[in-house]
Amino acid sequence: MSESVGGRRAVVLLSGGLDSSTVAAIARAEGFDVHALTLRYGQVHAREVEAAQAVARAVGAVQHIEIDLDLRAIAVSALTGASAVPKDRARDDQIPATYVPARNTIFLSLALAWAESLGAADVFIGVNALDYSGYPDCRPEYIAAFEHLARLATRAGVEGAPLTIHAPLIHMTKAEIIRRGVELGVDFGLTHSCYDPRPDGGPCGHCDSCILRAKGFTEAGLPDPLLA
Repeated sequence: MSESVGGRRAVVLLSGGLDSSTVAAIARAEGFDVHALTLRYGQVHAREVEAAQAVARAVGAVQHIEIDLDLRAIAVSALTGASAVPKDRARDDQIPATYVPARNTIFLSLALAWAESLGAADVFIGVNALDYSGYPDCRPEYIAAFEHLARLATRAGVEGAPLTIHAPLIHMTKAEIIRRGVELGVDFGLTHSCYDPRPDGGPCGHCDSCILRAKGFTEAGLPDPLLA
């Protein structure tokens, strides 16, 4: 656990991936004390939890909580083992098999509960609406709707201290996210993006997330430290 630096508390949803790690660094740079929240939800790529632990330490999180919430019985997805993770998929407008039903709604609800308990008015999430896999809960209108819900459904909101949902990456390309992370000193070698890692924990290189990550580093003109 790190020392408080700014006095303003923020809950940051931290998966250990490239996006959420950059968001944690953004929150820290904006003067927030980072209270990181990571979920073990039955994901087949649970290697990301180890990455989240490393990133939380590196970013200087004041607190890092991991919650076990197994969604496999109720959320059918390739990421919860219901089917194979698609590889080398042609991009289209269809919602892919890696979509986890209601995942961001569940995660944001837990972040909201913790934020209100901490007396924090800010929650950060690393959703992105440009270079992403087609998930409906990564869109700007979704974030705006959840923020409206949070202001209606909490004591803090009713008493005039509404919570803000920050999605600073939502209109950025993957390359822009990587460049911003580098500016903030994010060690992307600590992160994990792959949906279906190899037995040694390394990236498969063929799932949607690996392909988007590779595209981002290529367009940013930078090497991916995981592949160095």
